[in-house]
Amino acid sequence: MLASTFPEPTIIAVNGIELEVVEAGQHNAGNPIVLCHGWPELAYSWRHLVPALVEAGCHVIAPNQRGYGNSSRPTVVTDYDIDHLTGDLVALLDHYGYRDATFVGHDWGAMVVWGLALLHPTRVNAVVNLSLPYQERGTMPWIETMEKYLGGDFYFVHFNRQPGVADSVFDTNTGQFLQNLFRTNEPASDPQPGMVMINLALAPEPLGDPIMSEADLAVFVSAFESSGFSGGINWYRNLDRNWHRLAEVDPIIQQRALMIYGDRDSIQPSPTLEAFVPNVDVVTLSSGHWIQEEQPDELAAVIIGWLQQQHE
Repeated sequence: MLASTFPEPTIIAVNGIELEVVEAGQHNAGNPIVLCHGWPELAYSWRHLVPALVEAGCHVIAPNQRGYGNSSRPTVVTDYDIDHLTGDLVALLDHYGYRDATFVGHDWGAMVVWGLALLHPTRVNAVVNLSLPYQERGTMPWIETMEKYLGGDFYFVHFNRQPGVADSVFDTNTGQFLQNLFRTNEPASDPQPGMVMINLALAPEPLGDPIMSEADLAVFVSAFESSGFSGGINWYRNLDRNWHRLAEVDPIIQQRALMIYGDRDSIQPSPTLEAFVPNVDVVTLSSGHWIQEEQPDELAAVIIGWLQQQHE
């Protein structure tokens, strides 16, 4: 599905900001499903899934979350913490008049959906998350833990300890960065010195195979050339703030959940998932990190089949 056939977004005022939202299947009102993209992605990342969900009877709501596309991009870093990100989704439900919905997240979107289920449990009917399993809090804030065990060049740490550095590199090399990032079947290689995402942005040639057409890639490049990358990276800059915030809540996800992994994803399955998400089903697809792009038909079949089982 190319940009010309993807639903036109609308701008909706919620939670003190504006969100650019793609909506489809309005005739299925009463059965909402909200799709939450990751980094550096867009609502457009769900373009293959949207028609299948509409055909299955869903009212699909897919925002470009704050910091992305033509949605608001606040300049204050703490405006991207978990309270703001989940607050946007709650306000989106209020806008459409829904008490709750099924939420689907990928990558950072999954992190937000897990947080939403903890902070606003009555607004979440069911959870479907891709790639990123539930993150146990542990005893030390997340960035501190990563810095201790993975070092200062690990990109989560680098984003926090060297603010603005990676943002500038990505903004200057947007097309090259996204072309090099959105790949699969990359050959195995030894770790290189430096920060992996900056290295990707500066690499003259991509490795492996593209996960999308040049026309689809152009949609992402155009969007990030316009918005820049700082808004999305600011989500990372709130991880330790979120860690402290979530100390106040019950860490158990009570909702029915589906966790979908890619078997070639660098993100590993969580050995403690069932302890924190007791009502979870787990599916692994033959995919790298970008599951919606790499296995769109299989993903749609798994999600729709699971949703139908919940109503039996």
